[in-house]
Amino acid sequence: MALRETEQLTQMITAAALSRAICTIGELGIADHIKKGAPQPVRRLAQLTGAHERSLYRMLRFTASYGVFRETADRNFDHTALSAALMSDAETSFRPAAQMFHRIFAAWDGLHHAVLTGELSFPHVYGQPLFDYIGSNPELAPIFDAGMTAFHGHETNAMLDAYDFSDIKVLADIGGGNGSLLGAVLLRYPHLRGILFDVHHVAGRARVAMQTLGLQERCSVVEGNFFESIPEGADTYLMRHIIHDWTDEQSVQILRNCRKVIPQNGRILLVEFAVPPNNEVGMGKDTDMVMLAVPGGMERTEEEYGELFEQSGFKMSKTTPTSSAVCVFEGRPSGPDSA
Repeated sequence: MALRETEQLTQMITAAALSRAICTIGELGIADHIKKGAPQPVRRLAQLTGAHERSLYRMLRFTASYGVFRETADRNFDHTALSAALMSDAETSFRPAAQMFHRIFAAWDGLHHAVLTGELSFPHVYGQPLFDYIGSNPELAPIFDAGMTAFHGHETNAMLDAYDFSDIKVLADIGGGNGSLLGAVLLRYPHLRGILFDVHHVAGRARVAMQTLGLQERCSVVEGNFFESIPEGADTYLMRHIIHDWTDEQSVQILRNCRKVIPQNGRILLVEFAVPPNNEVGMGKDTDMVMLAVPGGMERTEEEYGELFEQSGFKMSKTTPTSSAVCVFEGRPSGPDSA
């Protein structure tokens, strides 16, 4: 084997260290102790975070080689654009995403099991599926809320700029989480009314969010399980990064429940990554490994989303790309309401 290939594969194998280091930086809040243009010595950073000085230096030196922090003279570290995004008070801070993965990093240990067996990875490691695990550990719920907003919050404006919601009257956000997405749509379109649907332990936080945004009169929060039923009353049903959490069979079940309540002139919108063809790189291929290791779902191609629509009583009517990595897949009812 040539030296070049050997070294490239070595970097790939040790890449797990970079992911783990970013999670540790986020959990310790190291970025919060540095002001841009005022490098801090690693000794002080270790004191402030309770870390072992030499080990912390080695980790920061390593991440700085990838553009996360910048080492200056005498083991001091300053911010880069990447490390600044890990500050708690940064606009759309990415720190919660690092903190979220810090708490479930062991899920990667189940990837080998999932590839061998086709079984879920997360329960193999944690003893129960991801969303059951969050439900039974309520202290994790706000961390996951914030983490998902950190991962996907930037997609909201991209979606709103690309897709026209102006002819929608009532929008239901299925699996709407903390309400950040639906809140942004309602603020952009003052004529719209909303329904946010999620499980009990999420719905309470969504109600608080809607009150904070002053949208409680325009948005109802409904509790339930989308595997059992979907609330009526909307002409458009929206799901962002929901279907990718589930298998094909589970996804069809969710979509069929939507089909039962959606009017014949209504529509369904899936906001998801599209897996690119052949050997093209893309966010969808990266996050597909997360789906395999964590919730047990999968990212899909545009054609595969079309197949899910067809199996659920919809037909793909339009695909709208955005300036972010997500697309808006629009489905329209293809048959009777009882489909």
